[in-house]
Amino acid sequence: MKMLMSDYEVTLVNDNMREFYVRFYGPVETPFAGGVWKIHVELQPEYPYKSPSIGFMNKIFHPNIDELSGSVCLDVINQTWSPMFDMINIFEVFLPQLLRYPNPNDPLNGEAAALMMRHPKEYEAKVKEYVQRYATKEAADAATGGSDAEDGEDEEMSDIGSISEEEAMES
Repeated sequence: MKMLMSDYEVTLVNDNMREFYVRFYGPVETPFAGGVWKIHVELQPEYPYKSPSIGFMNKIFHPNIDELSGSVCLDVINQTWSPMFDMINIFEVFLPQLLRYPNPNDPLNGEAAALMMRHPKEYEAKVKEYVQRYATKEAADAATGGSDAEDGEDEEMSDIGSISEEEAMES
């Protein structure tokens, strides 16, 4: 209820208070700044005594977020959850902190973790590339997770194909 009354853009799934999407913006002064993500939230029947299930619907390149499933590896959500926390804490504190201070020692995305530790500038560049490609308002609106996101990439590929066909006809 607090989330619905907050400034966050919340969309209920089937008018169900236990499943919804929240629009989340990348924290300023991080490589994620300017990014917009659609976060899927599912509350267990035991909530607030059991942590919510949280997942990024559009792609993000981060050591502690699985690129394919969008699952988040965050102690406070997975192990040390307390009923004193609420959904506002997740979006105002926990997720921004996770994006500001990734933990490459406990990765869900090994590639992101390795790149962050060995080549921090390249890691930052790849994060920014993902933000530009996958974390736009349009991408967040369209994000449904799984294969639908890949279908969008196929459309981009076919557009590129049609451009080269037109160029071929002109020459």
